[in-house]
Amino acid sequence: MDVLIKFFVALHIIGIAALLGGFLTQLKSLKAGQGRVVPAMVHGALTMLVTGMVLVGLNEANHHHPNMIKIGVKLAVLVAVLLLVWVNRDEEKASGGVVGAIGGLTALNIFIATLWT
Repeated sequence: MDVLIKFFVALHIIGIAALLGGFLTQLKSLKAGQGRVVPAMVHGALTMLVTGMVLVGLNEANHHHPNMIKIGVKLAVLVAVLLLVWVNRDEEKASGGVVGAIGGLTALNIFIATLWT
């Protein structure tokens, strides 16, 4: 079971890397007013959602009880990110505020995951 949990943690990290990497690739474009939501952001956010739910289930099945308040806060932040990327995924240009919010909320989720004990 531990190997399976570690596998899904790795996939979860790949998802956050895709989401954050997609944001970082848009920084130069944002300065020119050409920022957009790239597919990596959409796929990264969806990967995080699915792997996060699997991780909670696997940990519960393994008799580890994750902090459900922390999980709920992370889920709420991720749902906000998902809404932003999903609504703006087909737009030719996304406002700087939208792309900035995606990056900021992604960073917030990383800090919640690492600093909240």
